Amino acid sequence: MLVLTRKLGESIAIDDHIKIRVVQIKGKQVRLGIEAPKDTKIHREEVYLAIQGQNAESVNTTSESTRAVAKLLKP
Repeated sequence: MLVLTRKLGESIAIDDHIKIRVVQIKGKQVRLGIEAPKDTKIHREEVYLAIQGQNAESVNTTSESTRAVAKLLKP
């Protein structure tokens, strides 16, 4: 892990396309601004982990449950 120290208004560049800037420091919280291409997915870690968990769960669905859902969706 790379650990960097930045002051308010300073930024970090990742590759040529992503810039992370310290926007505000308030007590123990730091507000970051992220500039990245629109197709770059950016999530808080807890949201990212929840998405990964749901994706892993969906892989484990059975064909029986898939057929049951398909049956419900048919007109």
